[in-house]
Amino acid sequence: MINDRLQNRRWIIAGIITVVVLIYIARLFSLQIIETRYKQGAESNAFLRKTIYPPRGLVYDRNNKLLVYNKPAYDVALIMREIHDLDTLAFCRALNLSKEYFIERIAEIKDRRKNLGYSSYTPQVFMSQLSIEDIANFQENLYKFRGFYIQNRTLREYTYPHGAHILGSIGEVSRRNIEADSYYRQGDYAGRDGIEYTYESSLRGVKGVEILLRDSKGRIQGNYRNGEMDEAPKAGTDLYLTIDIELQQLGEQLMNGKVGSAVAIDPSSGEILAMVSNPAFDPSLLVGRQRSVNYASLVKDPTKPLMNRATQAQYSPGSTFKPIQALVLQQMGGITERSLFPCNGPGSSPIKCSHHHGSPVGLLNAIEQSCNPYFWYGFRAAIEKEGYGEKNLLFKKHYQEWIDAMKSFGLGQKFADSDIFEQTSGNIPSQKFYNRYYGETGWRAMTIRSLSIGQGEVLVTPLQLANSMAAIANKGYYITPHLNANDTMQVRRHQTVVDSSYFPVVIEGMWRVFEYGTGRHYKIPDISMCGKTGTVENSRGKDHSLFVGFAPRENPTIAVAVVVENAGFGATWAAPIASLMMEKYLKGALERTELFERISTSTTNPDVKKR
Repeated sequence: MINDRLQNRRWIIAGIITVVVLIYIARLFSLQIIETRYKQGAESNAFLRKTIYPPRGLVYDRNNKLLVYNKPAYDVALIMREIHDLDTLAFCRALNLSKEYFIERIAEIKDRRKNLGYSSYTPQVFMSQLSIEDIANFQENLYKFRGFYIQNRTLREYTYPHGAHILGSIGEVSRRNIEADSYYRQGDYAGRDGIEYTYESSLRGVKGVEILLRDSKGRIQGNYRNGEMDEAPKAGTDLYLTIDIELQQLGEQLMNGKVGSAVAIDPSSGEILAMVSNPAFDPSLLVGRQRSVNYASLVKDPTKPLMNRATQAQYSPGSTFKPIQALVLQQMGGITERSLFPCNGPGSSPIKCSHHHGSPVGLLNAIEQSCNPYFWYGFRAAIEKEGYGEKNLLFKKHYQEWIDAMKSFGLGQKFADSDIFEQTSGNIPSQKFYNRYYGETGWRAMTIRSLSIGQGEVLVTPLQLANSMAAIANKGYYITPHLNANDTMQVRRHQTVVDSSYFPVVIEGMWRVFEYGTGRHYKIPDISMCGKTGTVENSRGKDHSLFVGFAPRENPTIAVAVVVENAGFGATWAAPIASLMMEKYLKGALERTELFERISTSTTNPDVKKR
């Protein structure tokens, strides 16, 4: 019995010893594997792991002209636990700082809410994006400031002061960036907008690391194992854009002193040749230590230069909508090539015509003369062709058919498969929209008659307008508009619902606009051009000036949309801007220099600063 008790005690003692051993093993595992701060502390006594930042990929235009490149820059980094006996005033003088800034910055670095993953054992960025001039004096005195280091970086530099909305900018990563991607650390930089954001993962490259050996006093003795353990950085991938920088530059010159945008697309490929938004700004303003100051100034500017009007602004398309309307109404059976409708000019009802011309009007003349009543009668005939039916269901069925046809041209929605950074969807008003305002049976063709002439609730972006012209130029399809020249987009071909047989008459009508209609004064000699002007009513001021078109008529290579806000007639401003951009792209140079001088030096909005 006694032996049994001793036997039991032996097992209890063995169990206690086993538990204690397991606790020690678990704690050692936690200290050495899970909790990194002790490991960091031990390693930092012997090594300094210095991050080597790769140069970002370069950016070129479609003709291999360099747009964005890198220049040297420097960060001042620190390891908090290594800072001893710092002469704060001398340090501040070396970097031309105030003592208040120094205290504030140190506090920010130590604040774990702002500085995710802070450790006193690892390098932290104190100041960033310093030029060689900024860093020279500090570098001479660096030996006095133990715990501080100079970190090589690069800054973006721009060959041209154009295309800021396309190219985008670089900014310091946020906490959200760091949490979402383990690549980033506090103080890193990443693309904030434009192609810098869209292609961040390929442009940024891969960081390297240099492991430096310390002595017992923390002084750097050289590379650990002669650099065998170092990892070289990998430069970012170069990016080739579809943009023609000379065409972009011309577009920005023509839009000088105006508010609006101009978009040019190659219909055969969907490549964006130019994407102008004005007011604009020099992209170099958002580089380096002055970025935050300049950004704040741009944000406060009432003309909204940071807004990319080509993809974010929404407008009623007005008469530039009529070529698309003509195609959809033919597809729906509301009109044919031979349909005739009456027009009494400004005396027409319920929709007036802007001027007098012959009556009755056929489709070709309706496009050439921009006859409002024609498109109203055709619109009504298309969506009322079976009457209204019980609870307006037949009418709504055909209205939905009209919606779907318009969306097949890329209207009323974002280009989800595009690399364009920021877009708005525009608006092709839904049945739900009108049901909410008028009730299920309270609206008819008469209620929504403004849609027939591109007014009312229909809204488009300039990018969508240019893309719709590409679809007409291609006689029924478009390739997703995009900016990366190396991206094979032919698989992203979108077919409209309109049969190809309906396009020739509409293209003929658009050709007549340049031959005999509102665009005739801006026809490029020896080039067959197609277009449509638009003067769009604006409840907030003077009418907007719009133009859409493409050229040459056969095998088009450029489709253009131009919007000049609060400028009046489409033929006065938007048409010559579009025509000059077409001329530049098709001929390589401008022959109508007097027209260029007149448009580029004219101002339609006195609040816009000329660049």
